Amino acid sequence: MAVIIACMNPTDFPNDPSRFPEEAASFALTGPAGKLEAISDVAERPDARRGVAVICHPNPAQGGTMHNKVVTMVERSLRESGLDTVRFNFRGTGASEGSYDNGIGESDDLAAVVAWVRKVRPGEALWLAGFSFGSYVTLRSAVALEADALISIAPPAGRWSFETIALPQCPWLVVMGEEDEVVEPQTVFDWIDSLEKPPELVRMPETGHFFHRRLMDLRGAIKHAVREWLPPPRD
Repeated sequence: MAVIIACMNPTDFPNDPSRFPEEAASFALTGPAGKLEAISDVAERPDARRGVAVICHPNPAQGGTMHNKVVTMVERSLRESGLDTVRFNFRGTGASEGSYDNGIGESDDLAAVVAWVRKVRPGEALWLAGFSFGSYVTLRSAVALEADALISIAPPAGRWSFETIALPQCPWLVVMGEEDEVVEPQTVFDWIDSLEKPPELVRMPETGHFFHRRLMDLRGAIKHAVREWLPPPRD
């Protein structure tokens, strides 16, 4: 059960937590447009690693939140791999203040969450992960935020402009359903083929955008792909 560090009315909690919670917790962080609703969780010892994954959700204009099933499965996969995790609602979503900003303001929200993670966990590896719109936000932010690894689930190539994004040099995984009904799979595959340094690609047959009946397969694909990238064990 999650520990409630802060009331989920962000205006009632003006200060960011001064440390990373030692167990699952809900709290608010200071964002550029107001408070951001967040949830953290911790990997179980002895599997815990010296790293934190920040995970971003699908488009809030289409109902996406940090409670999305794909997002929670990505979180579970990374936590079971040994990383502590943070999910948060973009501006204007849930109890987060502000309003939707087409990926620009949402990238600033991500930067604010990462700044907090680096403050409370200095020197640890930073991983970014996102689903759909969240993968667009993390991709466009990965270089500036100096991510140590990036995980993109159903990146919306063709729906958002990827042409001018500075691409990461860190380990990078893309997982794409071959029957995605929201993001055109072939557009994603063609985009990856065009890259000078393409990511590791996992193609999942008979899989749609929301990974219905394939969430456990997604979990396994992520855990298998990232195991060679994991940071050192936590002391």
